[in-house]
Amino acid sequence: MSELQTAVQNGVNVEALLGARKDLEAMPQAAEFTWKAACEWINGTHSKTEISGFFGLGEDQAREKTFAVETDHPAVFASEDHAPTPVEIVLSGLAGCLTAGIAAVAQNRGIQLNSVKATLEGDMSILGILGADPAIRNGFNAIRVKYNIDAEASDEDIKALVAQSQKRSAVFDIITNPTNVFVTVE
Repeated sequence: MSELQTAVQNGVNVEALLGARKDLEAMPQAAEFTWKAACEWINGTHSKTEISGFFGLGEDQAREKTFAVETDHPAVFASEDHAPTPVEIVLSGLAGCLTAGIAAVAQNRGIQLNSVKATLEGDMSILGILGADPAIRNGFNAIRVKYNIDAEASDEDIKALVAQSQKRSAVFDIITNPTNVFVTVE
């Protein structure tokens, strides 16, 4: 039985993903995507970001619904704690991207997942953010991702799933490599 014809069901349509990869290899210009988000300040440190469309496959794409992500800061920062902090959303994005990759790689390799749980921690000194010490960076000093995976596979196969997911994760790449960010005011 080939990897794609396995009875494993992790909820990932690997045939469609591999078909899309083949199509995009033949038309690389269609693989150029622009992800979009629009944020609006509510009050204090509380804001709401809406995500509803993106550019890909050579044209603007619309989602069936608009997604909203709110961010705020906790009361210990003299804020109102209406939502997670932006850095917690970054950890959530990393967790979601790596976990989706694990499911896709497991499906492709014929490995049945029973459960996947990620716990993430990011270390940061807020002295940089507060401007108290300009030598301290504003971002994370370290991020730890710990997985607890129950799968019908050996420990080595599970470690290989996580490694492949990490290798292909867009968010892992964004966090671990420099990205040009251009900020303008209109």
